[in-house]
This record gives sequence, structure tokens and C-alpha cells, in this order.
Amino acid sequence: MFFAKAPVMVTVDEALPGRETPAFDTEGTHRVLGTPIHGPWPEGTQVLYVAMGCFWGEEKHFWQIPGVVTTAVGYMGGFTPNPTYEETCTGRTGHTETVLIAYDPARVSLDTLLETFWTQHDPTQVYRQGNDRGTQYRSAIFWTTPEQAEKIAATREVYQERLTAAGYGAITTDARPADEAGPFWYAEPYHQQYLVWNPTGYCPLHATGVTF
Repeated sequence: MFFAKAPVMVTVDEALPGRETPAFDTEGTHRVLGTPIHGPWPEGTQVLYVAMGCFWGEEKHFWQIPGVVTTAVGYMGGFTPNPTYEETCTGRTGHTETVLIAYDPARVSLDTLLETFWTQHDPTQVYRQGNDRGTQYRSAIFWTTPEQAEKIAATREVYQERLTAAGYGAITTDARPADEAGPFWYAEPYHQQYLVWNPTGYCPLHATGVTF
């Protein structure tokens, strides 16, 4: 019996070189919310970045939450500037498929967003979600405010207790400041809100079933 080689994170020296400018137009309006995916957004809007596997289905989880101003999909946490989808899928950019969440903290609590993040994928899997294998599918969360950092740490601890009680292993989520993770590179227009114009598209479920 042959086993597939386990994915290995690329180093900065091994990463694809990328390019100085985007390979495609990244501007756009959210197909559901009607808001600009780049901004500007209303005063007080905060941003959080999450990676939970294939970004098509994960983005939908968040645009359905009242109080979310906009969402977008892209690539983050790696080395290659202005990557394409094809490059990211090789595992040689270091990025993970990521969802940008711009939200109004007066209308949606950070707890709600984080509960969705932790429970709608399996944060104990390394470099995969279900049958999707590769470093581009790793679990990650990148914060932009001190409150987000504190809440992420607190909810991670709580959810780890729940997962352990349910027989799961340790959470492997890559959690760090967004400015340390590097730029959020917007994905190609056809990936944005993909399940709106392709409702029967690939949308695997990777939730553990473990709740808060």
C-alpha cells in the first residue's frame, strides 16, 4: 500500500517569486451584501482574517451573519507577492486560503464570529481539511486588534477543552497578528462569493460537531 507524502511548509527561499503587481483586477462589489470588498467601509468597521480550508464555503458562513459589512477571499500567511490561485495550489507560496471579514462590532459580537470560526472546521488537522490536503488548507486566524487577540486565545482554550473531551487532539491553528502574517492578497474575481453564482459548487463540510 502506498501513502501520499505529507505536505510540508515551503520556506521563503523555496517560495515562488510572484510579481510586483496583481495578475488580475482585484476590485469588486460583494455579490450579496452590495458593499465594496476593498472598502472604504463605515467608520468603526473592524477586520479579522480566518482560514478554514476551501475558502468558497467558509466565506458563505460569514456573509450570512448580520453585522458583517463585507467578506472576500484571498491568500495570506505566506511569502509569494500577488499570487494566483494556481500558484497557491502548488503549496509553493506558503499562503493559506483565507477569508477577510469586515464587521461592525456594534451589530455583531466578536464571540459570534469566533464561535463560527472554531466550530465550522476541524482546527486539529494539520495542513488539511477533510480530503483537501496541502499547506494552503491549514487552519489560521490573523487578528488586527488587541481585543481580537485576547478573545482568540480565550476561546481557543475553551474549545480545546471541548475537543479534548470529545476525543480530538490539539488545536494546530496558526494564530498571529495580521501584520506578522503579511498582506492579504485578494483572490481572482471568480472566487469572490463563489457559491452565489455557482450554488452547487464544491462546499465540503469539515465541522467536528463539537460546540461551545
